[in-house]
Amino acid sequence: MADDPTPCAAAPTFAALGEDYAARVAPTPLPQPRFVHVNRALADELGIDTEAPWFLPAMAGNAPYPGHAPLSSVYAGHQFGVFVPQLGDGRAHLIASLPGGSAGRPPQELQLKGSGPTPWSRFADGRAVLRSSIREYLCSEAMHALGIPTTRALALVVSTQPVRRETIEPAAVVCRVAPSFVRFGHFEYFYYAGQHQRLAPLADHLIATQFPQYAGLDAPQRYRAWLAELVEATARLLAQWQAVGFCHGVMNTDNFSALGLTLDYGPFGFLDAFAADHVCNHSDDEGRYAYQRQPTIGQWNCSRLLQAALPLIDADPKAAVDIANGLLDAYAEVYAADVKRRWADKLGLRELRDGDATLINRYLTILDRSRADFTRSFRKLAALRSDTDAAADGIRDEIADLAAFDAWVADYRARLRSEHSDDAERAVRMNRVNPLYVLRNHLAQRAIERAEAGDDSEVARLHALLQRPFDEQPDGAAYAAEPPPEARHISVSCSS
Repeated sequence: MADDPTPCAAAPTFAALGEDYAARVAPTPLPQPRFVHVNRALADELGIDTEAPWFLPAMAGNAPYPGHAPLSSVYAGHQFGVFVPQLGDGRAHLIASLPGGSAGRPPQELQLKGSGPTPWSRFADGRAVLRSSIREYLCSEAMHALGIPTTRALALVVSTQPVRRETIEPAAVVCRVAPSFVRFGHFEYFYYAGQHQRLAPLADHLIATQFPQYAGLDAPQRYRAWLAELVEATARLLAQWQAVGFCHGVMNTDNFSALGLTLDYGPFGFLDAFAADHVCNHSDDEGRYAYQRQPTIGQWNCSRLLQAALPLIDADPKAAVDIANGLLDAYAEVYAADVKRRWADKLGLRELRDGDATLINRYLTILDRSRADFTRSFRKLAALRSDTDAAADGIRDEIADLAAFDAWVADYRARLRSEHSDDAERAVRMNRVNPLYVLRNHLAQRAIERAEAGDDSEVARLHALLQRPFDEQPDGAAYAAEPPPEARHISVSCSS
């Protein structure tokens, strides 16, 4: 492969929108950068030669990606429910826009995070630390392997440069990959600034590159079609988060993707001991983004996007509001249907029947009262036999209220028998949707501590393990084991 990749001249890139949307600004070089890890499988998908001499400098922000000029975009957002009129890529640079693939893959953007200050920086250094960068690098790829829409991670670079957060930590840069990094907050910025004429070019860019099936429609129909799809995609995304026990600690509108992707891995966590009211971000004092509130917050965020898109929806303000309300109504319907199907799949139920929601909620209530491990409790259910009335030994280990659990198991077995469930076949299906491995906080922390000491091997080990989250792997038992007691309720901060 040639040393210099060919830029995508034909694609309608974000940069073509102009200076009203983004500033041309170069990353700040890092001293003595080196790779912690490179996602070579993703690089192969993108047609990138990771051995080329330009690759490390480009991933560190020390040189431009060949054929492309870096930029950082401006946006706004509701942060913990409060509108902030100007935010933006305060420590991120869009460094390349790559053409779509022959297999129908849309154009992809490469963005560095932690690459130095921009005109939108609210803090001075514009840097990220190795700790937070490892967490994002590993989790975005773990979510992808779980089948959950997400940004991806191409490369992780660390430097000798010190950065002060709670302590002095090494600076790092992660290269993120997505079809687009446009957020709900991009539309909010222009709407609340009174620059309504900027909304249509932004939406048309997104539709042309990511929703081409709507590009031929007249306005406002094409905007309504894109918004309808995005609202439904966001509802399905939240259903997927809930079903794997993923908690996003900063569900601000500036952290919500206009494509329905999981975006911005700051404070996050997968549930260990199940608690419906678990808050993974210790900065979230009021529990706004608690696990059980995530679906409602997703709907509220969609309402903020639709508000910002009113000028696109209809020229008549009253008609626009009525149409927007109709689009928002679809969120609850899609979420309810999707999450019910996902919970039923996790229990191995082939059919959806009246009473299944009660069966599912009873099990979740038992886990909540017991503070049982979320991932392990669902995974173990695959081993339960429906052709016996014996106690479910091995599955009861973490249950506190055994009487309630045994009563539930009896009803669950009756439900399985009613659809003539085959235990072996059901176990296979359940093990395809109930992961054995997730990125638990204590596993990430162990990888971080070793990497900070100069040993990157645990990052590589976790990265490889999490590519196959549903499959038992050699020497993987410790990664699926119950976390140590001190790690079962870890919260992380916004600097994590």
